Amino acid sequence: MSVNITLLVVMAALFAGGIYLLLERSLTRVLLGLILLANGANILLLSTGGRAGVAPLYSEEIPADAYSDPLPQALILTAIVISFAVTAFMLGIIYRSWVLGRRDEVQDDMEDRRVASQSSFDAEDDADVPEETTEFTPLEEAEEAPGSQNAGVLDLSADPKEPR
Repeated sequence: MSVNITLLVVMAALFAGGIYLLLERSLTRVLLGLILLANGANILLLSTGGRAGVAPLYSEEIPADAYSDPLPQALILTAIVISFAVTAFMLGIIYRSWVLGRRDEVQDDMEDRRVASQSSFDAEDDADVPEETTEFTPLEEAEEAPGSQNAGVLDLSADPKEPR
């Protein structure tokens, strides 16, 4: 299998540019970063398909080693559909952000900053958990308790088809 260095360099550049744009606060730049990442992933899938120009479909005249793997091409089509859906979703978010706030930047949330500044100790989560956590009384204790009746206890040994 031969490796096309040009495709790998282009893919690396697209991934680097995409990740850089994803780290911005502007939603438009985030969208451009997602598009670059999607195209980088498509080029990565294309480079795994083998040498260009060989037959992707079976024919009896073509030897077995002269085929191109069609699976990466199918994966690229799937990736194109997914990236189109993500792009449409991001465009909807950008439009909604522009309509509501006249800006497409992600703002700091004061509640997030307040929660992040708290300590990680949670009294409920970090407390000792007793071994017995059930709220129900065990069956033996319920039968011995004064005023108890066995009317609510199911008899699991009885045949369920028999009328009671």
